[in-house]
Amino acid sequence: MQLDFHHGVTYVVARLAGLTHNEASIVAYCAQYVDDATNSGLVRFQNGALFSRISSAHKLLDYRNFKELAVHHVWIPFHFLPANCGLPAGQEPEGDFVDRLICRPNSLVAQQMVKGCIEDKHAPYGLHRLGITLHVYADTWAHQGFAGVNHRINEVTRVTDAEGKLDRSLMKRLAGYFISEALPLGHGAALSYPDRPFLRWGYTNGKGDRILRDNPKDFLEAADHLCKAIRRYQLGNAEAPVAGLLEPDKTTIAYLLETITDDDKFVRHQKWMRAIAEGRFSFGKAVVSYVSKGKGSWKYLSLGTEKAVDSEDETFPYQVAFLNSNWKRFHDALQAHHFHVLHELLPQYGICTV
Repeated sequence: MQLDFHHGVTYVVARLAGLTHNEASIVAYCAQYVDDATNSGLVRFQNGALFSRISSAHKLLDYRNFKELAVHHVWIPFHFLPANCGLPAGQEPEGDFVDRLICRPNSLVAQQMVKGCIEDKHAPYGLHRLGITLHVYADTWAHQGFAGVNHRINEVTRVTDAEGKLDRSLMKRLAGYFISEALPLGHGAALSYPDRPFLRWGYTNGKGDRILRDNPKDFLEAADHLCKAIRRYQLGNAEAPVAGLLEPDKTTIAYLLETITDDDKFVRHQKWMRAIAEGRFSFGKAVVSYVSKGKGSWKYLSLGTEKAVDSEDETFPYQVAFLNSNWKRFHDALQAHHFHVLHELLPQYGICTV
């Protein structure tokens, strides 16, 4: 999924689930920032203080994607949550290990990930972790059928459009890639097709199976489950029976997912921001924005830098407010989620990727 869903739709769903404007803004910002937090390493302050952070995203053709450990530390916990072939913890499925790493919508692993987040809701970074968790949870719908590793299981061939016709424009674009070995990572060979809300398409996967995808249907289902997760978060009970999206908001979300068809994710995002500002949802009018880097971003407010990339030999002025800043709390939550998924959650399913 991209900016329009991770930030725009997540904000809408969070408000509909009962969060305040400020709470929903934090959750939505974090849900999108997972895709934009590409820097890692130490942050050094001029008074000698240090802060360590990890990244939650690499660009598709980033050279780091060729380092297996970096792939496992980023793509698996933050974008392609393994589903263990749908089996519960303690049951080992037949087949190759890579089959267990394939992402599936609303898997038992994903549900348990949400539970871990809810159990940690009273941490200072509770809302920030909720946003990160919702990003990963939503991606189990968009990234279904793919695994967050470099493997031929992610191969995509014979891509077709909604009418079943071969999509030659995609084939032409793929032919232009000079690092073909990078494409079996995640859904790399399908480019952004799994992440665009309005697409209906099909492809043949690395096993030779024909797969048909209905993104509007999948994305609406994801939004409904995000709503339930947020309601349960507020109750502090991962098992609570709660309602999902209610009418007429659900119909409005479905309509916008279908009809905002721009290829440019930034254009689609602005249309969602406009719909929110116009009061098209039951929570009324609201002004929401997202700035990943530079002036106005959480990083700028926390460190005072406008740079998208910073080096470890750079130092920043230290303010006591840094400890409670949204940027620091996001990175604290990122560490908590990362540790939980790789060291606590996946090992329960016999999956070791560290």
